[in-house]
Order: sequence, then C-alpha cells, then structure tokens
Amino acid sequence: MTLQNKRVVVLGGTSGIGLATANLAAEQGAEVFVVSSNPVSVKRALGTLPATAHGDVADLTDATAVSEAFDRIGEFDHLVFTAGEPLTLLNVDTMDLDAAREAFQLRYFGALGAVSAAVRHLRRGGSVVLTSGSATDRPGAGWSVAASICGAVDSLVRALAVELAPLRVNAVKPGVVKSPLWANMAEADRERMYADTGKSILLGRVGETSQIAEAYVFLMSQEFATGTIVTVDGGAALA
Repeated sequence: MTLQNKRVVVLGGTSGIGLATANLAAEQGAEVFVVSSNPVSVKRALGTLPATAHGDVADLTDATAVSEAFDRIGEFDHLVFTAGEPLTLLNVDTMDLDAAREAFQLRYFGALGAVSAAVRHLRRGGSVVLTSGSATDRPGAGWSVAASICGAVDSLVRALAVELAPLRVNAVKPGVVKSPLWANMAEADRERMYADTGKSILLGRVGETSQIAEAYVFLMSQEFATGTIVTVDGGAALA
C-alpha cells in the first residue's frame, strides 16, 4: 500500500491531526494540498511540509468556496476532512440551541458539503476519509452536542459508502489527542486533562497526532475498506 504519485487534499490540514496526516502522506510520495480558511495557517503549514506540498484558502463552511478550491486544484485521488474548531461543551440545562446548531456547521455540514463538491473531482479508485470521535461511544456530561456530531458523521460515512460506491468512504474515530482541539483550555488545565485521561485508558496515555495520522493514511491506501470507521483511542472504549 502506497500513496506514491497520488494527489491528496486535506481540508483542515494546517494543524493538528490534519497537518500530521498531510506530512505522512507527503512522506509516502503523495502530492498534498492543505486547505484552511486562515491564510496565515496555510502559510505556516507550508513552511513545515515538503516543498512538493501546496496550500489553498477557503471557508470550509461555504460549499461554493470549497467547490472553487477544488476547481483550482483539479482532479485528485483522496479527500481527507479533519477540520474542526476548538470544542465548546454545552450542558443541556443551559443549552444555547443557536450554539448547538453552529457546532454542526463545520464538523458535519462542512464535511457533507466537501464530499458533495469533491465527487466530480475524485479519480477512479479514490477515497474520502472523514473524522468522527470517541465521544460517540463514551460521552461525558456536557458532551451531548459533540457526541451527536460524531454520531452523525458515523452514519454519514456508511450512507455515503453505499451511495458513492465504488468510491470508498471511511472515517477515523480518534480518542483524546494532544492537539489544538483543546486550545480553549488553559495550559495547566489542558495538561492535567491529558494526564488524568491517560490514567483512565488501557495504554496509559493520550494520543499524538502522528499516531492518528497513520489511520488516515491506512484508509487511503487500503483499497478494500469502505464504510469503515477506525477507532484509535488507546483502548479508551474498553476501559
């Protein structure tokens, strides 16, 4: 399995899991395109990626803007969607429904819009890899909206795998990972959360973005996997 000479587009590929996936795909010979709504982030990411990588700027909640970015890129083999703003937990008893609806815009509707726009650009034998999350299986207090988004993505993957076959559609379901996802937390609180979470899972530590990236590259390369959701959580679901 290899990505040699494949064209890979990573939406949200300028930081965290997305950047790690772009790096690993490039290391395996892919021509990588990272897309973000923030031009500064795109420029910074390109400074860390191989010289063969490219960047583009598009509002990932705007299906038209994403479609125009794909038009600029041209045909490609694999679409990866890792975009997501830092998590904000919402308690049911004080629920702001507008905030709950907004939480779906990028992580769910952004992903759905991106796949819709990508279909006519994806080459035969290509694939889509979306991003779910372990909150679907083990949500905590305040996670009703975040867990619902992850569950919706899981269902979307299976439905798209059927509708778009033989194009392959899969997802990665990460557990807690050291990434910018937790940027809204104070550093001390974040490190404490990493340590406490690590103690509660089978492998005794939270994940690194480079470890999660391997699952995305696997799903791009594995030509007999579709409708599959790969969990990479250090055994958290079993603890």
